[in-house]
Amino acid sequence: MKFTDGYWNIREGVTPHYAVHVYDVDVEPDALTVYAPTRRIAHRGDTLGPPLLTVRFSSPMENVIRVQVQHFKGGHPRKPEFTLYPQPAPEVTIHNDAAAATLTSGQLTARIEKAGDWKVQFKDGDKTITESGWRALGLMDTPEGRFIHEQLSLGVGECVYGLGERFTAFVKNGQVVDIWQEDGGTSSEQAYKNIPLYLTNRGYGVFINHPEKVSLEVASEKVERVQFSVPGEYLDYFVIYGPTPKEVLDRYTALTGRPALPPAWSFGLWLTTSFVTNYDEATVTSFIEGMAERDLPLHVFHFDCFWMKAFHWCNFEWDPDVFPDPAGMLQRLKARGLKICVWINPYIAQRSALFDEGMQHGYLLKRPDGSVFQWDKWQSGMALVDFTNPAARRWYGDKLRALVDMGVDCFKTDFGERIPTDVVYFDGSDPLLMHNYYTYLYNKTVFEVLEEKLGQGEATVFARSATTGGQQFPVHWGGDSTATFESMAESLRGGLSLGMSGFGFWSHDMGGFELTASADVYKRWCAFGLLSSHSRLHGNSSYRVPWLFDEAGYTGPTASDVLRFFTKLKCRLMPYLFDAAIEAHEHGTPMLRAMLLEFPDDPGCDTLDRQYMLGSSLLVAPVFSPDGKVDYYLPAGRWTNILSGDVIEGGRWVRETHGYLSLPLLARPNSLIAFGANEQKPDYDYADGVTLHLFELADGATASARVPTPKGVTALTVTATRAGQQIRVAVVGATKPWSLVLRNIGAVHAVKGGAARSEAQGVRIIPDMKAETIIVQL
Repeated sequence: MKFTDGYWNIREGVTPHYAVHVYDVDVEPDALTVYAPTRRIAHRGDTLGPPLLTVRFSSPMENVIRVQVQHFKGGHPRKPEFTLYPQPAPEVTIHNDAAAATLTSGQLTARIEKAGDWKVQFKDGDKTITESGWRALGLMDTPEGRFIHEQLSLGVGECVYGLGERFTAFVKNGQVVDIWQEDGGTSSEQAYKNIPLYLTNRGYGVFINHPEKVSLEVASEKVERVQFSVPGEYLDYFVIYGPTPKEVLDRYTALTGRPALPPAWSFGLWLTTSFVTNYDEATVTSFIEGMAERDLPLHVFHFDCFWMKAFHWCNFEWDPDVFPDPAGMLQRLKARGLKICVWINPYIAQRSALFDEGMQHGYLLKRPDGSVFQWDKWQSGMALVDFTNPAARRWYGDKLRALVDMGVDCFKTDFGERIPTDVVYFDGSDPLLMHNYYTYLYNKTVFEVLEEKLGQGEATVFARSATTGGQQFPVHWGGDSTATFESMAESLRGGLSLGMSGFGFWSHDMGGFELTASADVYKRWCAFGLLSSHSRLHGNSSYRVPWLFDEAGYTGPTASDVLRFFTKLKCRLMPYLFDAAIEAHEHGTPMLRAMLLEFPDDPGCDTLDRQYMLGSSLLVAPVFSPDGKVDYYLPAGRWTNILSGDVIEGGRWVRETHGYLSLPLLARPNSLIAFGANEQKPDYDYADGVTLHLFELADGATASARVPTPKGVTALTVTATRAGQQIRVAVVGATKPWSLVLRNIGAVHAVKGGAARSEAQGVRIIPDMKAETIIVQL
C-alpha cells in the first residue's frame, strides 16, 4: 500500500504522522519503551495535540528483538493471534544515556538515537544490518482509514526473499505484496500461502506479527527500504538475526512452531484419480495394476473430489452410485500395500446431508443478521464450517474419524483461501483477521484428528493454503499449475519462497494440473517432482498415468521409464532424504532449499531460482527446455554428478544437455551421502545394507552422515576425516551390514578395520562389523 507520491509528496487525502524524534525513554529490567512524538517538541506547548507513538523493544529469545508500536491503547482485543511458543529467556542488556538507548540480545542490538531525527539501528557489533530512519515509522490517516507503517532500510546488493509461496520472481525487490489469501493459481501475483516473514541475504529476517492483511512495498515505493503497513493503531514486528539464513529460520520456527515430521511412507510416489475425470474402482484398479505391470513403485493412491457425489461436497460419504462398497474397496487397495488419501475442503454444500445439521447446531459461519452465510463460489449454496467453535471442530473431526476407521490414511485439505469477511464467528474473532487465519484452524483440526487416530509421527495432510504456524501441519503443495515448462519453473519459485518462509515440506502436481502435458514436459516434471520432498502425479481433466503419454511405438526412454528411474532413485536416497526431513522438523530448514541457504557467502547464489539444494549435499537443476539444455551455477569445489560420475569444478556457470534419464544432480564436495538398499518403497530399515558415498573429501575436512530409522531415531552415525593421504572413519551404532564407497578414487594402499575392493564408482570399503574406527590409507 502506497502512501506517498514519489519521494517528496504525500498522496492526495493522506495525512502522515511520522515519528520525529525520541522524547522520553522508560527502562524496564528486560525492555525499553520509547515515546516518539510526531512533531518536534521544542517547548511545552508543542506537547499539546500531536499523536504520540509508544514503541516498546523487548526480546523473546536470543538474537530476536520484538518491536511493538502503539498509538491508541483502546479498541477491541486482537483475536485471533498467531501462537508464539515461549523460549528460554535470553540475557538482555540495556543501556540508556544521553546519546542513545540500547537493548542487546545475543549478537543483536537495537540502538535508539536520542539526539536528532528518529533513528533505530539494528546492529551486530559495529555493523548495522538494517534501520528505521527519517519518515520510516508513521501513523497514516487515509480515505480508507488509519494505518501504521514501518520502513526498514536495504543495503547495496541486499535481496529480499520469502513472504510465503509466491510464484513471482524469487527475489522480491521491486514487488508490491499483500499478505492476503487468494485462490489465484501459480501464474499470478496472488498466493495460497501468505506468510508475513521476509529474509534478506544480510543475515536477518523480519516477522510481522499480524494475521490480517499486511501490505508490503519491497524496494518499490521507496527503493532503499522495505515498507510494511497494517490497518489500525498497532504494529508488532520481530527482527530475527541469524547471522545465517538457516539460523533465522531456526529461530522463526522455534517461535511459531516446528514442522511435524511426516511419516516415511509419505515420501513415496502418489497417484491420483485427477479432478474431473471419470473413475470408479475398476478405473483405479486398472491404474494400480498398470503401475505394477510396468515395475513402477507406487505408495499412495488419492481420490479427488468426486469420491463424493456432485453438489454434495462435503458430506464425507462415498458416492454410492460409483463406489457401492467403499470399505471393501479400501481393504482391497490396502492389501496391495498402498496408503489411501481422500480430498476434503472446509465447506458444506447446501445439498449435503450435513448442511441442515450444521445450521441447526451453529456449526456454520453466520452473517451479522444471524443467518447462515452462503454463496455459490465453488459448491452451490455452500456454507463454511466455523472452526472457532469447539463443537464444530469436533463435529467435522468426527466425520474424518469415521473415514480413518474405514481405512483412509490421510486427507488432501484443499481450499481455505476464499474466506468472506462479512461474517460473524462463534468466538467473536475479527473476520478481517480470520480471512488469513482460517486455514490454520482448518488444517490444525484435520491434522490433530490424524494424530489422534494414527499416532504421532503418522499424520500427514496435503494442504493448499497456509498462514504463519501452518508449517506445523505438513505437507503443502503448490496448487493449480499448468502443464508447461513455464509453469514448472514458476512452481519451483513458489517452493523456494515457501521454504524461505519456515515450511519444511513441499510438493507440486507433477506434469501440471491444468491442460495435458506433452511427453517432454511430463518426463522432465517427473524428474523434478521425485527430487522434491513429496511427489504426486495429479491433473485436472486428464489422467496422469505415464503410459498415456508416449508408450505406444516410442523408441526413446518412455514416460514410464523416466518415472520408474526417478522413483527408484528416490527410494534409494531415502536414508539421506529422511535425515534431511528430520533436520526440517528439528530446525525448520526446508528439505528443498534455495541455494543461498547453503551458500550464504557466495553472491553467485543470491538470485538463483532454477536450481536448489535437496538437503545439504545434493544440488538439483531441473531441465526446463525441450532441447534438454540446462544452465546452472556451481559454488566453488569439485562436484560429482551422482548419476554419471562426472566431476565438475565449481565456482562458475555450467551449460549441459541431458536426456530424460538424467539431469544435473550433483553431490557437494566434502559430503557423505547415504544410499539405501531398497528401491521399491520409501519406508524400510535404512541402516540395513546402507552404502555411504564419500565425495571429494579435502585434506583437513570432515564429512558426516546420520542414518535414521523410519521413525526418526538415529540408527547409525558415520564421520570421515581426512589428514593428508589418510581417511579416518568413526562409526557409532553399526549393528547391521553397511559399506563405504570412496567416490572417484581408483585404489587404496591399506585399510585397517575393513576390506577394500575397486568398483566402477570408486573403492568400496566393507568394514568389520565390530569396528568403531576404520583407517584408509590412500
